[in-house]
Amino acid sequence: MNDTYIKYINNPNLSRCEAVGRYIAETGDTVRGAAKVFGVSKSTVHKDTKLLKTVDYALYCRVAEVLAVNRQERHIRGGIATRDKYESLRKNKK
Repeated sequence: MNDTYIKYINNPNLSRCEAVGRYIAETGDTVRGAAKVFGVSKSTVHKDTKLLKTVDYALYCRVAEVLAVNRQERHIRGGIATRDKYESLRKNKK
C-alpha cells in the first residue's frame, strides 16, 4: 500500500476530504495523482475539494490555488507527454 496514502488516511481525526486536501496542498499533486494515491475517482477528488469549503475553508483556499496552477500548466504537461511519446516511438523504430 502507498506510504502517502497510509500517512493521510490512518489519521482518525481527518475525514477523507481533509486528507485529500492536505495531500494536494502539501505535494502540489494533480487531481489524477491524488485520485490514484487515495484509490478513488477524479470526480470524487473534485467533490472532496468542494466539500472542504464547509469543513476547512483555509485548506480549501490552499487547495484551490494548487488546482488553479495545475489547470494553467496542464497543456504544457500534455505537450511534453506527446513529445516523449513520439521520441520513444522513433527510438523503437531504430
